[in-house]
Amino acid sequence: MSILRPGDEKFHYSDGSHRWIPPDPDYDQEVWHEQVRQHKQAHLRNKRPEVRIQRLA
Repeated sequence: MSILRPGDEKFHYSDGSHRWIPPDPDYDQEVWHEQVRQHKQAHLRNKRPEVRIQRLA
């Protein structure tokens, strides 16, 4: 699970998957690829730790 922040919309399709093709066809593909790679790294750095829920009997 990752955290979406304001401004992340340009890197995602509506289903939450990452957009590897730039939205603007004139945008440099290599630059876009690097931006998406860095964006995905930001997801990993901001990943919240798993929380265990225990039932009290």
